[in-house]
Amino acid sequence: MEILKGRLSHLFMMVFLHNFSTFMVIPAITDVTMAALCPGQDECSLAIYLTGFQQALIGVGTLVMMPVLGNFSDVYGRKAILTIPMTLAVIPLGILAYSRTQKFVYAYYVFKTLIFMVCDGSVPCLALAYVADNVSEGHRASAFGILTGIGSAAFVCGTLSARFLSTAHTFQVSTLVAVIGAVYLRVFLPDSNIDHNLSAPLTSQAKLKTAKIDALPKSNVNLFKTLPSLKDLTSLLSSSLIVTQAAIVAFFNNLADVGLHGSLMYYLKARFHFDKNQFADLMVITGIAGTVSQLLLMPILAPALGEARLLSIGLFFSFLHIFIYSIAWASWVPYAAAMFSVLIVFAHPCMRSLVSKHVRPCEQGKAQGCVSGVCSFAHVVSPLAFSPLTALFLSERAPFNFPGFSIMCIGFASMVAFVQSTFIRDAPPISSDMNGNCLEP
Repeated sequence: MEILKGRLSHLFMMVFLHNFSTFMVIPAITDVTMAALCPGQDECSLAIYLTGFQQALIGVGTLVMMPVLGNFSDVYGRKAILTIPMTLAVIPLGILAYSRTQKFVYAYYVFKTLIFMVCDGSVPCLALAYVADNVSEGHRASAFGILTGIGSAAFVCGTLSARFLSTAHTFQVSTLVAVIGAVYLRVFLPDSNIDHNLSAPLTSQAKLKTAKIDALPKSNVNLFKTLPSLKDLTSLLSSSLIVTQAAIVAFFNNLADVGLHGSLMYYLKARFHFDKNQFADLMVITGIAGTVSQLLLMPILAPALGEARLLSIGLFFSFLHIFIYSIAWASWVPYAAAMFSVLIVFAHPCMRSLVSKHVRPCEQGKAQGCVSGVCSFAHVVSPLAFSPLTALFLSERAPFNFPGFSIMCIGFASMVAFVQSTFIRDAPPISSDMNGNCLEP
């Protein structure tokens, strides 16, 4: 496929290395945290609250920073801004690669929180904008699906690695791969199309001294004037009904995703005594199902059914699989529910593709950053709502015996996203008619 050729192949490799490094530590982090904070226990409210508190702080930071980084990438180039999160991601991984005692676990949470407040989610967000720079509107849904499929493939490889590596080696290998990913970005990733059109790239200070820069509008040079205001973000989100609807869907979908991510492993550990290896097995099933679907099914189904319809399909099965988790009556049920990832994975790339088609080419980074900012707001709300609920129903103080009650509540948020998605109708893309005035302040 032509999408896999040229400059995008280097982007896909960079995304693969980043996701491989990020995902391979996920099966181990629950055991590491509980061993440090609540040794010898299968239920630990402190760990649940710590995870929720971290997610909320990260959400507050990225709520502000994602639109800013997206807008900076429109002004200074995708590659320059991508360098920031790829480099900083090495630090928290390196801490646990060195030691996993209580002191270092707390240090990991502090550094990860501070770093992710600035750049959590920025790699996939900027990668989507990079794809939009280089792929025509008619092929973006498939390209976004392939990008997400590459991420899922890295998810599978990372969790498989964690399955067979010791905990210490898991964090050491993850740190090494993160370093390789940052180096690969700087050495091999070509500049995006928008990078070539920039007059004042962030990493080229020499150009700032040329006469050309003096002739440019000051808004293209002044770093602080590139910061998007609340009015700019509101205007962008309200520029199209589809963009507004997609933002609402993104909020409730991420409300459910963050809640599930923060609660599910603690729920499975308390309910069925899952450990690192079983978490890895579950994630491998999810990853393989999602990878096959995104790389093989989505390029066929997206042109045939349209992004709006595929979005609704993905969100419906997302609700269904969360509901099944909540009522799991045996240890094999979560594995069966994970197979729904074959259809769930349609939601994210379809939502992003719908947004991409309804903004100007020079606003791709800002638009994807704004949607990510909306998702970040869900990162704030979700742990505040679901972490206390999870801790309560996994403890002996639960008002009634239903350990999966918080998971079921998370599923209702996913159902709201599905209902909202049914009101989205495909419309002709307008970004191709809005190429002019991209550099105007």
